[in-house]
Amino acid sequence: MPNWTRRRWLGAAALGSGAAVWAVRPQEAGAPHAARFQALSRALRQAGLTQPTLVLDRAQLHANARQVRANLDAALALRLVNKSLPSLLLLDELSTLLGTERQMVFNLPYLQLLAEQRPRSEVLLGKPFPVAAAAHFLAHPPRSGFDPIRQVQWLVDTPARLAQYRDLARARRQVLRINLEIDVGLHRGGLPDDASLREVIGLLQGEPWLQWSGFMGYDAHTEKIPDLGGLRTAARAQVQQRYRACLDAMRASPLARDPARLTLNTGGSPTYRLHQAGGAANEVALGSALVKPSDFDTPLLADLQPAVWIATPVLKVAPWRAPDGVGALGTLLRGWDPNQRVAHFIHGGHWLAQPDSPAGLQASALIGASSNQQLYVGSGRQGLQPDDLVFFRPTQSEAVLQQFGDMAVVEGERVVAMWPVFPARA
Repeated sequence: MPNWTRRRWLGAAALGSGAAVWAVRPQEAGAPHAARFQALSRALRQAGLTQPTLVLDRAQLHANARQVRANLDAALALRLVNKSLPSLLLLDELSTLLGTERQMVFNLPYLQLLAEQRPRSEVLLGKPFPVAAAAHFLAHPPRSGFDPIRQVQWLVDTPARLAQYRDLARARRQVLRINLEIDVGLHRGGLPDDASLREVIGLLQGEPWLQWSGFMGYDAHTEKIPDLGGLRTAARAQVQQRYRACLDAMRASPLARDPARLTLNTGGSPTYRLHQAGGAANEVALGSALVKPSDFDTPLLADLQPAVWIATPVLKVAPWRAPDGVGALGTLLRGWDPNQRVAHFIHGGHWLAQPDSPAGLQASALIGASSNQQLYVGSGRQGLQPDDLVFFRPTQSEAVLQQFGDMAVVEGERVVAMWPVFPARA
């Protein structure tokens, strides 16, 4: 065996290290559109849609609605969260499929729109309104026949807010239905303890212009707790215990009513499957689960599938070149990662969404996000050409679904309708 000098040992070590580093470099990835997205592309092209467009797969929406209904205990009522399904026609379709007129509303413009356009709706607010917003709504009642006194439950979260609503009801000499938000563990809002609940009971009892209508306890925090050492299970149990304790306190008070006449709301898309008849609540709310953006890829929603995407045209496809000034770094990245060889500049971008099809596209780490013409790099296996479509899956449905004008409703390979969406509001 020849004598190895220090230089030869160092050289061999360097070669070995280089080989090891090269072995962990990214592998080439990517593929053309799968059949589903080819069909969606044809449908949008035939409809002449050439701008960024929100696409709804109607068959998948129906499948999700059937699955939700099958999952839900028949004794529990269902309330649609309209900020997560921000289109009257979308809500109409789901109301029919799921057999409910109940909606949860989160701002004054949507309450006004729903009351005017869908006068049969039964509304529970999803967050407390400033009393001035309630006063405005009551002072300008809809002309549709919608009855604010009978069809709206105003959400109240503190004794101070309840006193404001009491003064409004007295001034207008109108009975207001009051649903109490209780804190079941999220600590974002709601009555936090027994003392605040007792204070609210004291304000409500003997007040002829206020009618207690139920509770709302939002529990989506439980599914974000790490499933370690029983923490998530304990949090779920705590929700039930807190809700039951509040209900027991009301039953022991002069405000006691038949639970069947109360709206005892809980849940949300992440947690609706956790609730059964016999629990404290008698209805659950959900919205996003029915269209399933990517933030809702959770074990409890594994039997639901995505039903909405953003489709946008590719404007330019070319070998990727970094901007002047960082050309050397771009050459290094392109050589290291075969998935950064081809540049795809799209129409728009910087949405709360991730590329879904074709596979293998990624935002450039060297060039920042753009709302005008965002760059996505890939290996070239995607086979995209200018004017082809890229499909993005939203991370959430609220707000995102309202950024593209009317949504394109697709059945098979045809756009069968264009559904208007709500104006963007917080």
